[in-house]
Amino acid sequence: MKLVNLTKKEFKKFADKHPQITFHQTEEWANLKKTNGWDAYYLGLKDDKKIVAGALILSKTLPVIKKKMFYSPRGFLIDYNDRKLLEEFTKEIKEFAKKEGAIFIKIDPYVEYQEHDNDGNVVEDGYNNKQAVENLKSLGYKFFGFNLMQDTLQPRWMHVIEINGRSEDEVQKDMESKTRQILRKNEKSCIKTREITRDELPIFKEIMEHTGDRRDFVDRPLSYYEAMWDNLYESGILKILLADIDFKEYEKNTKKELEEIEKSLKDRIYKHDNNLLKMNEKKYESTNKQDNESIERLNKQIDKIKSYQQEYGDKKNLGTILFLVYGNEVLSLFGGTDDNLMQFQSAYTVHYAGIKYAIDHGYKRYNFYGITGDFRKENPLFGLYLFKKSFGGHVVELIGEYDLVISKFWYTTYNLAFKLYHKLKK
Repeated sequence: MKLVNLTKKEFKKFADKHPQITFHQTEEWANLKKTNGWDAYYLGLKDDKKIVAGALILSKTLPVIKKKMFYSPRGFLIDYNDRKLLEEFTKEIKEFAKKEGAIFIKIDPYVEYQEHDNDGNVVEDGYNNKQAVENLKSLGYKFFGFNLMQDTLQPRWMHVIEINGRSEDEVQKDMESKTRQILRKNEKSCIKTREITRDELPIFKEIMEHTGDRRDFVDRPLSYYEAMWDNLYESGILKILLADIDFKEYEKNTKKELEEIEKSLKDRIYKHDNNLLKMNEKKYESTNKQDNESIERLNKQIDKIKSYQQEYGDKKNLGTILFLVYGNEVLSLFGGTDDNLMQFQSAYTVHYAGIKYAIDHGYKRYNFYGITGDFRKENPLFGLYLFKKSFGGHVVELIGEYDLVISKFWYTTYNLAFKLYHKLKK
């Protein structure tokens, strides 16, 4: 077997058929990373003429020491349970990295460690890839541990909905009743989603910036989102959905609902008072009470809608999500919500639009992406997990992050410098 440089076309043909393929192993993703100073290698391990394993390697020259770091985003495309194959690939890629002046190769394979249910519990007698972890460790890969929090380059814990040909109704059945209720309410409130254009990226940026202020993280600059668009949109990998509310239509629908209830109440009272219909008095009084409460609620709602119109106009952007679509899944990378209108809970509608897209276009799963593996109520990120869990699906735990060290001296030097840099930065 021999490790060779592949053409982009050769690599794509191999990668797209691999079960571990994600957007991370595409030419488009490599081009995006190039804007941040990364170079790319497309490598394949050939057995005779057949490619049996491959990797997209991103390379960056480190300042001062002028050595390279290699990163294979979401890992090599290889069967990690096949120790013999992994050993051969490791030997070959170490030699390649050494020739290119790299001091280590970081990987975070898109391989599940063990099966979990929607509550985060390990499924008894479920599938696992524990052998893959043992193979990597035994071949000298430095393992960063089974971390529970979001302290690796890519999330180790995720929440996903398996689509696998299921219909929209079948997927909805797995959702919590409260989630279905919010989705219906949002539809009634005239909250709809649409794809944005490149010219609307400042709208996306503004929502993300406000979300960052609320959640205490520093948002990326607009140029970052523009680079994502320019490198990923044309190929169909990038989709940004925006949720809008139409207050004019919302008011119209609310008035129509109010009129129907008022008419129903009036007709019922008329028939009762004129003995035109025999009624159970207790039920009659109860139904009238419910209708009067609904009328009061809807009148207040109309007043509130009018105040929204005065403040925001007929339409307002509520929230947004940036999706990356490739291979087997539709992945929700990140998103945000307008701080002033969070009561509309637009995130439910935007996520559901992503789920419907996955169903309609034949993707195997919808990926909510990062959560933590700490399922205690005390965990400050527990609410994020509960939100994603409410849509159904299950927890995914990946096998983690690893470094294959090429030069121990320079690797130690790099890590010391990296720690010092972050200490000074703080």
